[in-house]
Amino acid sequence: METTSDPADFSPLTLKSIIGFSGSVPQGHIKHPDGIHTIYSLGSTVVINDNRRLHAQEFMQGHTNAVSCLAVDKRGKLIASGQVTHMGFQADIIIWDFESRTLLHRFSLHKVKVQSLAFSPNSLYLASLGGEDDNSVIVWDLQKGAAICGAPASKDSTGAANCLAYLNQDDTSFVTGGNGTLRVWELNVAQRKVRPSDVLTGQIKRVVKCVVVDENDEYMYCGTTTGDLLEVKVATRLFKQAGPPKEKDLFSMGVLSIALAPAHNCVVVGCGDGTIAALKLPKLNIIKQTKVSGSVTSLTFDTPAHLYAGTSYSNIYYMSVQDFEPILKSTCHYSAVNDIAFPEDSSDVFATASDTDIRIWNAHTSQELLRIAVPNLECKCITFKKDGSSLISGWNDGKIRAFGPQTGRLQYEITDAHKKGVTALAVTSPTSPHSPAFRIVSGGSDGQIRIWSITPTHQTLLETLKEHKGTITAIKLRKNNLECVSSSADGSCIVWDLLRFVRNQVLFAPSFFKSVCYYPDESQVLTSGTDRKVAYWETYDGTLIRELEASQSDTINGLDISSDGQHFVIGGSDKLVKIYRYEEGSVDYVGVGHSMDITQVKISPDQKNVVSVSADGAVFVWNFPHGA
Repeated sequence: METTSDPADFSPLTLKSIIGFSGSVPQGHIKHPDGIHTIYSLGSTVVINDNRRLHAQEFMQGHTNAVSCLAVDKRGKLIASGQVTHMGFQADIIIWDFESRTLLHRFSLHKVKVQSLAFSPNSLYLASLGGEDDNSVIVWDLQKGAAICGAPASKDSTGAANCLAYLNQDDTSFVTGGNGTLRVWELNVAQRKVRPSDVLTGQIKRVVKCVVVDENDEYMYCGTTTGDLLEVKVATRLFKQAGPPKEKDLFSMGVLSIALAPAHNCVVVGCGDGTIAALKLPKLNIIKQTKVSGSVTSLTFDTPAHLYAGTSYSNIYYMSVQDFEPILKSTCHYSAVNDIAFPEDSSDVFATASDTDIRIWNAHTSQELLRIAVPNLECKCITFKKDGSSLISGWNDGKIRAFGPQTGRLQYEITDAHKKGVTALAVTSPTSPHSPAFRIVSGGSDGQIRIWSITPTHQTLLETLKEHKGTITAIKLRKNNLECVSSSADGSCIVWDLLRFVRNQVLFAPSFFKSVCYYPDESQVLTSGTDRKVAYWETYDGTLIRELEASQSDTINGLDISSDGQHFVIGGSDKLVKIYRYEEGSVDYVGVGHSMDITQVKISPDQKNVVSVSADGAVFVWNFPHGA
């Protein structure tokens, strides 16, 4: 048995681009005061986007788990990000220097989750709010890099606090809102104390999800789960009014984000049902509204007349306050990505399949080129036809569907391909030089391997191979199309003869196999799975050659090998992308950035990029290090 040491000992893999945006982070898409950059998070990575150039991204990495909140100071010199962690552990807050993109301070006092962050107007202090398990407010001195004081965020008789905002003119005052609680806090630095005073809301009891203070610190506006907007006078701590005035105009699924538009004398709100509405001050009447896809979790102004809206479906929209017409600026998967596929000889595009749709991406610009969705169905696996003229996909309803990769039109459909869903696909070259016919080898949750003959007019089942007892997780074909290897969750890999439709070899291991691939000369196969090992096997007689303990902690879900056979790449539930030398069995590079299980990894055909996808919908493109 061969083992590997700590991933921190190895060279970092360079991130080339990230496709995605953590839409579930409240106010998680922020416009930088310089008017050029936007800041958002994806998983455990903080992304800085230069809006002057298409997908010019920089990445700040230091968190050990998903980023849960973001804040930028008024001068634009500091960025703060908080994270979630496991029960019983402390969640970090990181202060970043924007100019140098470096880590200045790391604060660790909150338990489990950092809920919200806010800088004081002159960037002297940072106020932080812990999550439900912590429910405390802490104020940090940014010059000394230490905590000044802390206090419980709400009374025992009320629920947890959800949001926090600093006043715009006063470094010693901020406000918090939550479940039945709304408070204004006064900081006394000399006494190292922070004192709350509760806002008197009378009979009105609300769960506050977001809060913003106007530029003169006169009023604060609070969005609630009930779908109304509360206006509160900050100086007197008195509730003024709730809007919109008419009961029938309450926003469905609550108000989740707020932005003030002083130039238009209105408040813009984002709601749980995707509504974005402008409410005119002082009466809070609705003057405009529109609808986008997903809950609107962040609103941020680009110019006084234009704003960005980020949604829980990982969409970012750009819109004018004047006409309220949303334009989709960027989009990504928002649920688990199950598979990746490159056309055989092209690295310019790649496809990803998720629980909601299939998307085709430009590999150079990270732009979405095409989206294919079949309502209420999940795509489990995808592959391109050898000439790139068809994108073949397997779905959880047991059907194989082929689409045109440029139009997205359905070319043909094989019904009842597998009883409980199609989980793996491989495609042969044309069966003869003079015929367009080719074969699809499919695997399903029923443990069966099926071979289909595909012609321009017919799809015919040739053979069913029934030896696996568990879900088929991967199928790989030899270059001559006469043999394939299948991996299964039953702990076996089988090498099949595709001429005689019989088993040639079987490989057994105490593992749910997740992936398998041939070494380029096809003399060996590599497997990975739940036993955390990468195993080398002889294809001739099925003997185990060597095993690498490739993950310290968890399942290896994705595995791919370079065309020269010198390196292979893995990714799994430890959230790391690792590049190994094949002969030496040693790690060369480790990529850190995913915050949920990596579900699949692929090396591009030109060997320049590695694409990894994860259970949170993130797509990461890494530079494949040459001469590694």
